[in-house]
Amino acid sequence: MAPKFVSFVHGNETRYGLVAAGGVVDLSARFAARWPTLQHVVADGAFAALAEAGATLGPDLPLADIRYALPSLAPEKIICVGVNFPDRNAEYKDGKEAPPNPSLFPRFMRSFTAHEHPLIRPPESEQLDYEGEIAIVIGKPGRRIAERDALDHIAALTLANEGTLRDWVRHAKFNVTQGKNFDRSGAIGPWLVPYTDEAQIADIALTTRVNGEVRQSDRTSRMIFSFRKIINYISTFTTLVPGDILITGTPTGAGARFDPPIWLKPGDVVEVEADGIGLLRNTVADEA
Repeated sequence: MAPKFVSFVHGNETRYGLVAAGGVVDLSARFAARWPTLQHVVADGAFAALAEAGATLGPDLPLADIRYALPSLAPEKIICVGVNFPDRNAEYKDGKEAPPNPSLFPRFMRSFTAHEHPLIRPPESEQLDYEGEIAIVIGKPGRRIAERDALDHIAALTLANEGTLRDWVRHAKFNVTQGKNFDRSGAIGPWLVPYTDEAQIADIALTTRVNGEVRQSDRTSRMIFSFRKIINYISTFTTLVPGDILITGTPTGAGARFDPPIWLKPGDVVEVEADGIGLLRNTVADEA
């Protein structure tokens, strides 16, 4: 089973560790001098060394005693891919043929919350929607990365709920950024799984459930733009650096596609799950 590296809060301090036997091995208590955060672990390519060290240690804290935190990364950029599954593409008027290149937009880290924290519905809109996705964390920098080399630049995998305020993505003719960046409207987590082999992502199931009901379900082998292509294309125009997060697209089945639409409301529970990566769970709450 792949190791799972988690950022967490304990005693009002954000730390990181290795999930093991129903608890957490507090790696920051032992290795903070060398790797203060998971960002440093990613940049130094140290997952394997820490996994080996943690495997000999018992958990310091039960999972019930921690509060999950966003992965302690400092991404220079978070870039999201839109319309990357065939059935999702078919939702659009021109969706008979796949687009030649990925649609991209940025998100900011402040727009995300952690596993087991609520997604926040802002007072400006009731049209909060879900989008379950796989996120890749860049570990090796590069520019104009060839597809054949692209996967060598991945450090870790995690999950994202790319929460969206649907009316706000239509405020302008071409710009969806504002509807994608309300504070804590989306989520990332629950942990980072080190990337070691293409089999981890080549053909895995990605599922989103709302209150236990399956709303989205597809497989990564059906993505229009592969993980290799996404890295190749984005790195053509911008240098990818350690800690950057690429969020790779959601299947069909978001709430906006129901008739009438089904928006998330306070008390709802949204779960995003992918084979070998984990399960990201969030409730929904109104902004205080």
